[in-house]
Order: sequence, then structure tokens, then C-alpha cells
Amino acid sequence: MWTINNIPDLSGKTVIVTGSNTGIGFETAKALYGAGASVTIAARDEQKAQNAIQKIQSETVAKGELDYGVLDLGNLDNIKKIAEKFAQKHSKLDLLVNNAGVMVPPKSKTDDGFELQFGVNFIGHFALTGHLLPLLKQAPQARVVTLSSGAATLVDGIDFDNLRLEKGYDEWREYAVSKLADILFSYELDRRFKKAGLSAISVAAHPGVTRTDLQRNIPGESLEGMFAAFDQVMNPWQGACQVCLQPQIHQL
Repeated sequence: MWTINNIPDLSGKTVIVTGSNTGIGFETAKALYGAGASVTIAARDEQKAQNAIQKIQSETVAKGELDYGVLDLGNLDNIKKIAEKFAQKHSKLDLLVNNAGVMVPPKSKTDDGFELQFGVNFIGHFALTGHLLPLLKQAPQARVVTLSSGAATLVDGIDFDNLRLEKGYDEWREYAVSKLADILFSYELDRRFKKAGLSAISVAAHPGVTRTDLQRNIPGESLEGMFAAFDQVMNPWQGACQVCLQPQIHQL
């Protein structure tokens, strides 16, 4: 069984994990830091990012480095700025984990007018990856991991005429659409990496059913009913090990 103990030494590797102040992202950042990587905690709230750093440091034998960046995936200008700031500090990016997300929130939009789930889960990460692409290309065997979900199978496709809620809102449909977009993006990015002759790899990851803050918009009774429908509901560290920390990701 794959555990964090199987992660090789990652000293000298640079990493960004979005949404890593909590949940699967936090456990992923913690494990990578413990393996020696220089990890940037990318979170929307600065104080929560700093709290995550303190918690990781208190729970882990110091080996890597920790930094943070204020990332609002619902604001394209902010995404560009955090990428520019990261590029001022680093000459390469070995691993980008597109982990952050929102799940079935009330009807709302990003600052740029996109349905919130599609805008944050897909467009925000698409833009972030694009801005960081020059640094990814500078890293031998770079990795881009984008978290998706089995919910992507709940829809037949993407309605490109409803990305700004032109036709109304169904929270579960929009969540599924955003996760389908993440998968398509991951596959196409990997295809383009190969076409360009790069050693970089792009993968889509489904962590399995994991109990995290992602489900905060689901009422308690409904949430427990949903969990009861699955054979296994994992804790965040298990979700992280399930896909984010697999060997193929860290053969850098």
C-alpha cells in the first residue's frame, strides 16, 4: 500500500498546492514538505494560509520549506499576480497540484462573471496553469495534478451557452460540469506536453469520497445520507494518499 513513507526525497523540488490550508490539499502539502520540497500554500485567506504553515511545521519534522500565496481562483487578475510573484522567487515549478474547489454552493458567480463552480474549479486552475507554464517547462519531468471527481460522469457534456448562468442554475449539474472540464483539460494538456516533446505529465485525479470542508454547503442530514451510499468514506490524509501522492507523480 502506498503511503507517505514511499515518497522519495524531494529536496530542491518546488511545489504549489492550491487550497492547501485545509482538507486534502493540506495533507498533500504537509507530506510534500516532509519529503523535502519547497511548498507554496496557495489559499484565498492569508491568515488561514499562515495558520496552515504553523500547523504543518508543528506536526512535521522540518525538512522542506514553506511559503504562501493569496490565491483567489474566482478572480483572473489575482491569479495572474500570484503567478508573477511566484516567478520572481523561483526559476522553475516541479509540481502543481490544482486541488482547490467549491461544491454545490448557492447560486453565485466569480468576479469575472462565470458560474462559481465552473469559474473556480476549472477556469481558475486553467488560468493558473497557463501563467505558470513557462516555469513548468523549466523543470525536468514536471507534473500537473488536477483534482476531478467521479461526478463528472453525471453529465453528457458541457453546455457552453450556460457558463454565466444564462439558462439557470442546478448546483449538482454545475459541479459535475466543472469536474468534467477538469478532466478534459488534464487530458489535453498532457497531449500537448507530449506533442511539444516535453517530459512533463498532466493527470486528472479522483481522490475518492473524502470527508472535508468541500461539503460544507450540503446540509448535515443530506451529507450523511450521501456518505452512507458509499462503501468507504476517507479522511483527508487518505484522500491525499489515494491519488495526489502516487508514485507516478513523484518520479521527478
